[in-house]
Amino acid sequence: MKRAFDLVASCLALLLLSPFLAAVAVAIKLTSRGPVLFRGRRVGLGGTPFTIYKFRTMREGATAGGAITRLNDPRVTRLGRVLRRLKIDELPQLINVVRGEMSIVGPRPEDESYVALYSEEQRKVLTMRPGITSVASVAYSDEERLLGSDDWHERYVNEIMPAKLRLELEYLGRQSFASDLRIVLRTLKSLFFTTETRGTPRTQ
Repeated sequence: MKRAFDLVASCLALLLLSPFLAAVAVAIKLTSRGPVLFRGRRVGLGGTPFTIYKFRTMREGATAGGAITRLNDPRVTRLGRVLRRLKIDELPQLINVVRGEMSIVGPRPEDESYVALYSEEQRKVLTMRPGITSVASVAYSDEERLLGSDDWHERYVNEIMPAKLRLELEYLGRQSFASDLRIVLRTLKSLFFTTETRGTPRTQ
């Protein structure tokens, strides 16, 4: 049922949003140099790497500085900040859903370098397709602000990543179609009413 919902919802969304997605693509090309889409390596179901698609929000060639984006990251373009705040940059991942690499709701896919740090227990998140949104991504919707200090890498690895994985593992233990719908609704709500989740991690 989950896969059927993913396939129908993603195909319908791509069809309905196609004019908007095209407009975003044109805006990216007109405001900065580089490709429209960012293609990055992430770890998916069963630990298998795949290519994730996002609208490019960084300046061309901005590969230095790590896979994590921080508050006021100079690599992010002006348009990119808007796309990130509204999560519009994530919409091309609907293609990943159609391809069967991702789900609408599921643990967020992580960079290979960070998955290498997972404990055996934490690797259980790889038993489900990664999602465009998740309980952890809603709880940490303002992650960039939380990583605003100079010790951002240590804080992410030692505090934020383990906390997010705990939320994802809790989700795996009680996942249902109803819980997925609640996460989708909470995701939409967080885009417009961010004060509820900003800087305040919470469970589903």
